[in-house]
Amino acid sequence: MPRSAVLCEAVRMSRELRQPPGWYVISLRPSGDHEELRRIAAQYGGGLIELSPWSVRTQDNSASRRALSDALAAPHVLVTSPAAARALRDLQPSLSARAGQRWYAVGAGTAAALNAAGIDEVLWPQRMDSEGLLALAELQHFDNEAFGLLTAAGGRGVIAPALQARGARVLRADIYVREPAAPSRFEIARLLGFDGPLWLALSSGEALERVLAQLPAAAGARLRRARVGAASARLAELARSLGFSQVEVAAGPRAEDLLAGCAALAGHEPPERPPTPS
Repeated sequence: MPRSAVLCEAVRMSRELRQPPGWYVISLRPSGDHEELRRIAAQYGGGLIELSPWSVRTQDNSASRRALSDALAAPHVLVTSPAAARALRDLQPSLSARAGQRWYAVGAGTAAALNAAGIDEVLWPQRMDSEGLLALAELQHFDNEAFGLLTAAGGRGVIAPALQARGARVLRADIYVREPAAPSRFEIARLLGFDGPLWLALSSGEALERVLAQLPAAAGARLRRARVGAASARLAELARSLGFSQVEVAAGPRAEDLLAGCAALAGHEPPERPPTPS
């Protein structure tokens, strides 16, 4: 890089340090999975505070591979999250759908990750949560058909019982794990030290409950003053029950959905939504 460009970059960084963000997005996503939220917030002069309750790791052992093999042999396969789709790609680098096999995803992000992994046709609901998925006409009745469920322990607890009640024989494969992590002291200090507007991007009730259980009382009280963009009505109700008073339901769980309302904090129009996968 030319010396002049280096100097310009140094001046820009110095200016940013003197002019901190006027508002912050709070991310509860796993460690290392914050960049999309950070990028959108930065478009509107916002910063990001990371309060990750866990990290994500592919479950690669003989038991998980056997369960995955059984699940992938089923005529129906459901993948519950982008993390599950990425783990599937780790475990099955050369992946394709079997003849006549139907693939389902909870939302557009998971469907896009499956497309990248080699599954071209994926059905997902307009309402991108467990309830929306279970409302799909294709998932209402089964005659003891095998149904592969690719997920993690503790995730999407309502799906398997609902499918079993509809006659499906669920073959569950826990192909990734969430490893608990405490929010960093630096991020907690930044939360406590900031008195401006906060926006909580909420796509996981389990993540919110875990973070609140780990935060010091003062930090938890500060977090509850944030406005909340919740990925579903169920999550909005959970947030209210946990003491959040400014809660709205977003169009879905994608970063651009969760942050659509936060543009008002900076006086901007919401970001454009990218096309959804077919």
